[in-house]
Amino acid sequence: MNVTAAPHDDWTAREELAERMIPLIGALKRDRDVVTSLHGHRLLGLSATGIVEVHDRVAQLGHREPALEDTLAVLEAIHDLAPGAASIDVARLVEDRAESGRELAAHVADALAPAVGATPADPTDVVLYGFGRIGRLLARILIAHTGGGSGLRLRAIVVRRGADNDLVKRASLLLHDSVHGRFAGSVTVDDEAEQIIANGTRIQVIYSDDPSTVDYTAFGIRDAIVVDNTGRWRDEAGLSRHLESNGVARVLLTAPGKGALKNVVHGINDAAITPDDRIITAASCTTNAITPVLKAVDEAYGIRRGHVETVHSFTNDQNLIDNFHSGDRRGRSAVLNMVITETGAAKAVARALPELEGKLTGSAIRVPTPDVSLAVLHLSLERPADRDELNDYLRRVSLHSKLRQQIDYVESPEVVSTDFVGSHRAGIVDGLATIANDQDVVLYVWYDNEYGYSCQVIRVLEVMAGSHPVVLPARREVTLHG
Repeated sequence: MNVTAAPHDDWTAREELAERMIPLIGALKRDRDVVTSLHGHRLLGLSATGIVEVHDRVAQLGHREPALEDTLAVLEAIHDLAPGAASIDVARLVEDRAESGRELAAHVADALAPAVGATPADPTDVVLYGFGRIGRLLARILIAHTGGGSGLRLRAIVVRRGADNDLVKRASLLLHDSVHGRFAGSVTVDDEAEQIIANGTRIQVIYSDDPSTVDYTAFGIRDAIVVDNTGRWRDEAGLSRHLESNGVARVLLTAPGKGALKNVVHGINDAAITPDDRIITAASCTTNAITPVLKAVDEAYGIRRGHVETVHSFTNDQNLIDNFHSGDRRGRSAVLNMVITETGAAKAVARALPELEGKLTGSAIRVPTPDVSLAVLHLSLERPADRDELNDYLRRVSLHSKLRQQIDYVESPEVVSTDFVGSHRAGIVDGLATIANDQDVVLYVWYDNEYGYSCQVIRVLEVMAGSHPVVLPARREVTLHG
């Protein structure tokens, strides 16, 4: 199809081009399990205005903005090619094709060859044990990822019955969220079957207070991965109770684990996951936010030592008003105070990135915001750093590298914490806040400690299930000077 180029300032024409992309983007995910993005910024589920905004955002990062007509042409070529499950960077295809000067269809066909004819993975059943802040966000993501029948399949949640109308209340909490907004779609309940139905996905609600006594096979669930969101059990002995239930194959904890359990930060050490690992953990939100940035900086400059100060939104563990609490200071009102507290995130980094063992200290301040936190990294480097050079390196890492899903980069004098609600990345480097003084640097890393972390958990789940889609084109190696 021939598409007439639209002037950049012709909003109506740009919006019309974006509108034509929406059915292609949806069909690729629904029918082929193909997720499309522009330099890691997902196109799925966006409005026409959102698609135009993503194109502009790429340009604001100092990268060449793909023209909307080029994006549309590539999406049409991908749709015609009908690849198997894949994560496809449309902007990279546009760039690479422009550099090669090849005919579009031939270039796309060659680039996507690894995904053409790929056999869909068998779906893996997922059970959410606990349905709090992280559990409900995981449910939203899993439901949104439901596509061509492969990948992860949300089958059930396990909770303690809280009231006679428990099912309706659980469904309402999935539908309405004061921080992340209303669920994108329909949520209803089937009282007789004790199920929540979200966008056609039937989620069995199982009531239990003992992970070892649930018979999941009675609900048609087999070889499931149980995601424990409760934090009630943190060691192998406690989490092994899940494995005593019929229908459970593996367990993933959404908190730092204790003992010898593998703490996995996707993008850093997920390759260490083996089929023999029955229980693993996805570490903490802060560990996921800072470890990828620390790895990138260490590879380019070397880190001698550092201190991590986290300015963290309050959590449900704190009291709304002053009351007794077993923890120090956490009994004081979370909505009225800044509260100094402990964090093990700095030490936990070394469990995913052993080369930083013993080099980091950490502390935390809880502040009166409900979501999005900020990590301040004070680092002493082995080699001197120039501010502009360091920022440019981290910007390129966020666009092209193997850490692109984990690290984002922003340069704006106006951004504040709420601007990062709903970010898919583990952490976002605030380039304008960077300080560099020879071998001493300070980096500010924003992170949605709820949604960004939940996206990391989903990525670990995909690795455990063997359902992580092939990434095309392959991501580039990014170095300090190239």
